[in-house]
Amino acid sequence: MEFRIEKAEAVHAEEIAELIRTVWEAMEHREWFVPDDARFIREVLTSGRGFVLRAIDPESGRTAGIMDILTPGLEKESLGYDAGFSDEQLLKTAHVDSVAILPEYRGRHLQAMLMEAAEKELLLDGYRYIMCTVHPDNRYSRGNMLGQGYKAVCRKEKYGGRLRDIMMKEIR
Repeated sequence: MEFRIEKAEAVHAEEIAELIRTVWEAMEHREWFVPDDARFIREVLTSGRGFVLRAIDPESGRTAGIMDILTPGLEKESLGYDAGFSDEQLLKTAHVDSVAILPEYRGRHLQAMLMEAAEKELLLDGYRYIMCTVHPDNRYSRGNMLGQGYKAVCRKEKYGGRLRDIMMKEIR
């Protein structure tokens, strides 16, 4: 099945938040994932501080999965600080904030498709680094990120005291 990857618009914020919540509620270890809400998604989509990609099932038109990308610049939340980046590097750093794939669409490499599309978009916009966080016990997400060329930078508390591995990839 060929999925269509497209950028979301603000009108999709509620749908995206509902998909994220559905995925989170189905998780065995909910502490591994901090779900974004519609307000946050709408802010990302309208602020110019990132974008959200949707993987669309061509048969049903349903959103099968999403990936939201943040471009924090010099904001203190930038994971680039954890990697010891200079201001110049921080301005070329993006984050994978969330990836959520509905359970019935797993195993179809949607995360890899979304990541490939995100990296292409970021390269066009002049970004060079992409970072994310992964719960240390989440071997599935960690394995996905390692398989896509990410390397662990460090382990720190993030998101109000939640332990996370901070991972990075240089994109070209």
